[in-house]
Amino acid sequence: MVKRKEFDELVKFLPRKEYLLITGPRQVGKTTMLKQLGEYLKKEKQEYHFLTLEDPGILKAVNDHPENVFFYIGRKVENGDPGKKTFLLVDEVQLAANPSNFLKLLYDQHGDWLKIVATGSSAFYLDEKFRDSMAGRKRIIELYALDFSGYLEFAGYSELQGEYLKMCKDPLYRSLQSILIRQLFSEYLTYGGYPAVAIEKDPSEKKEILRDLVRTYLKRDVFDANDSDYLKVVQLLKVLAFQTGQLLNTNELSVTLKYAIPTIQNYLYILQKCYHLHLLRPFYRNIRNELTRMPKVFFHDNGFRNAVMDIWDPLPNRPDRGSVIENATFIRLRDIYGYDNLRFWRTAAKNEIDFLILEGLSPKLALEVKYSGKPHTPHSQKLFLKNYPETTLRMVVYETDDLRLELLRLKHHAAFS
Repeated sequence: MVKRKEFDELVKFLPRKEYLLITGPRQVGKTTMLKQLGEYLKKEKQEYHFLTLEDPGILKAVNDHPENVFFYIGRKVENGDPGKKTFLLVDEVQLAANPSNFLKLLYDQHGDWLKIVATGSSAFYLDEKFRDSMAGRKRIIELYALDFSGYLEFAGYSELQGEYLKMCKDPLYRSLQSILIRQLFSEYLTYGGYPAVAIEKDPSEKKEILRDLVRTYLKRDVFDANDSDYLKVVQLLKVLAFQTGQLLNTNELSVTLKYAIPTIQNYLYILQKCYHLHLLRPFYRNIRNELTRMPKVFFHDNGFRNAVMDIWDPLPNRPDRGSVIENATFIRLRDIYGYDNLRFWRTAAKNEIDFLILEGLSPKLALEVKYSGKPHTPHSQKLFLKNYPETTLRMVVYETDDLRLELLRLKHHAAFS
């Protein structure tokens, strides 16, 4: 099985005492990564045990008492050897009635010889079920849909990764594979990075996999969040898909959809915690203003967004191509910098900068995103630079006509070094 690049990060943390929690949206490969970790530990001649809390018997035993887990790994509690580490791999830990108590007790009582690596379906459960912060006891790895490099690997084009990297690093590099890489990148923008989608070759099947994610797995997210109105959530998602990259106004959504504002806020909470949406906050020097101003809405995967809209046209033919590129830029920046350092800037007069990357409390890099056109410095950019002269401002332009890959070069720009 193909390994994700995050697997190396997982292995790097194995010697540490803290337990590891792998979380993220459904169907991005968390269980697969846990099984791959088991194979790795087997090759390293390490003792490990794999348990899934989807097994009703194991789940009941764990809910009765966390130490009942030892019945399933063939070891008595008192036989733990501090000199020999045992790895316990637990799938779907959020199904436990009190997962934080389960992990905390095992860590506190047996952490000198027992290392736990667990998966959890979404951050929703981290908020709702993890009653203890577990500060100092855990390390969280968030697993999202694949980036483009991972897409190449899973789609069977690993030999192109080296060429792709050279194209990213050197804007003047002309690869003999550049046309194919650009075609695959356009495919990635359409179908996104869920592993099952990347592996599938048939475009019709790719679409069906993504539609099933919306029909089946989104419905499970809504059901598990104790809200039965899946159709209302999908209707909200469709409206937000057409507003990608725009300000989110809950009052307007309430009027449009005829939902109460608390209902919309609850659905937004669920969709964020299940890793479908992110609401990007604006940048203000006054933090209280930042928290009260309207955010912009983005999706964590372009393929999922297209499935919600049921629009699969090639990028040049899409009326929302600017939104597609802006959403892809958000995903790229999220992977590089995380949420805490990512904002946008907008004034009351509607002057706006699409993305800011913060260093501490100050913007280090400002990005304006365009599908096509030449870099320019209109009033918004001039005003921003007047207020924040220490910030580097650059354009991100994706043009199919001259086959630019500016979006792919983000990480390798000098401003990021």
